[in-house]
Amino acid sequence: MRLPLPRLLILYKSRFILFFVLFAGLAPHSALAQAPQPVETIMVDMLASIQNNSLRDFVAAGDPFFQNGMTQQVLDSIRRSLASRLKQGYTSTFLTKLNQQGFMVYLWKLEFKDKNDDVLVTMGIKDGEVSGFWLR
Repeated sequence: MRLPLPRLLILYKSRFILFFVLFAGLAPHSALAQAPQPVETIMVDMLASIQNNSLRDFVAAGDPFFQNGMTQQVLDSIRRSLASRLKQGYTSTFLTKLNQQGFMVYLWKLEFKDKNDDVLVTMGIKDGEVSGFWLR
């Protein structure tokens, strides 16, 4: 039995919509992705330590290499460029995580209430300790 063309198109269209709805419901949603809570907490604590100008708190979750490589002079430089913006308020959005050379690398987007440039936060973690923290 041949269906008239309009009815055939409706049938295919309804199957496509059903397929799309089912597929969309099963597909991973990157917008819903979240960093593990301990990792998110470390990132937020490190941003707070920039505001508070606390080197001790900034390196607390770091591995020995990170702790020894970070200086008060570097933290002061970061604080001068970012602390006032952090204090005004920001929203962090977890973007993704990457597995790179044995490290889990987490990425966040910081959007500031001042509506100026966003900042990309990149944090490398190995064995539960921060190995690197970059603000771009």
